Amino acid sequence: RALENDIRDWIKTWNDDPQPFVWTKDADEILDRLASYLQRISGATH
Repeated sequence: RALENDIRDWIKTWNDDPQPFVWTKDADEILDRLASYLQRISGATH
């Protein structure tokens, strides 16, 4: 319950003063990093 309340408080605060999301990498860098990550976890068991 406390976590849910904390998340709701964060959302309310964020909505009072929203900031645009700024990408710091171009699409190719993001996709390369994602591909590398997916390759590392492809054999992982849960």
